[in-house]
Amino acid sequence: MTLTLEQYAAFLDTRAVSWPAPPTVQTPKAKAHLVALPEIRLVTWNIYGTLLSIVSGNLFFQHPQKFIMDLALDKTVGEFKMWGSMTRKPGQPSEYMAEIYKRVLDEQLLAPSPGEKHPEILAERVWEGILKKLFQKEYKFDAGFYGSLNEYAKKVAFFFHASLQGTAAYEGAARALEHIQSCGIPQGLIADSQCFTLVQLQRGLAAQSAVRVDDVIDKNLRALSCEVGGRKPSDRLFKHLLQAAAQQGILPAQVLHIGSRIVEDIAPARRCGMRTALFAGDAESLSATTKQLKAPTTRPDVLLTDLAQVTELIAPP
Repeated sequence: MTLTLEQYAAFLDTRAVSWPAPPTVQTPKAKAHLVALPEIRLVTWNIYGTLLSIVSGNLFFQHPQKFIMDLALDKTVGEFKMWGSMTRKPGQPSEYMAEIYKRVLDEQLLAPSPGEKHPEILAERVWEGILKKLFQKEYKFDAGFYGSLNEYAKKVAFFFHASLQGTAAYEGAARALEHIQSCGIPQGLIADSQCFTLVQLQRGLAAQSAVRVDDVIDKNLRALSCEVGGRKPSDRLFKHLLQAAAQQGILPAQVLHIGSRIVEDIAPARRCGMRTALFAGDAESLSATTKQLKAPTTRPDVLLTDLAQVTELIAPP
């Protein structure tokens, strides 16, 4: 039976695969600024660095620490039995795979992106490109278990990125989502993402609660970079979400966006007429200067130091 990506992640759990630990939350020196927002009819969330903790608050395609990058590549080569279809050179498998990976990644980075200054790179396309090179040397995989080439590439991408960076839901993330749902207010996502991001989010929330992403996040109110094409700070994600919100009769000023970075989250949301909340609960993901916090065009309406503080912004009807 072909496994879905979520089922594949659960399958890996049965094998007790060793993953890097998520970063320890470092609380920044910040003071919460909370005001009730009774006019809000939709809450949208950023994912990495806001709902999910991750090193630097961003997903890496290339880890800045060579040792960690090499280890993730070695694990991926071994997991998917790629070494037999790779040109043998002196040294570790990771050294040769690093050459292939960089070459394919550079091809994706240099690909034309008409009308978008901030195009998103798709992790599964990077690995699909690598797999196609391996096919030239008779590489094979179990399509009955992994699915089509595209589905297989998604599972390889999940494994590689899980080996590169650990993730976990921030404390109170599930409770915050459940609170807003209990208030009868729909929720959406405006986030840089990959094909496996929602799986990572679901797994992070599952460690805190039985809540399901699809139960608390409206499927029609998701602007994900891997689907929309542009990544932050592009306005494309925000405009895409607002178009979907308009179909439900929701105006930009009735939308609250919660993110952890001024340039990528708060500024574009404000340009689009949305209300904003800066999550300043982790120094690893927080990106905000004193000047930005005071400037009229980048100042958030609300500053959260704990996700549980959403209960003070939005109350049940």
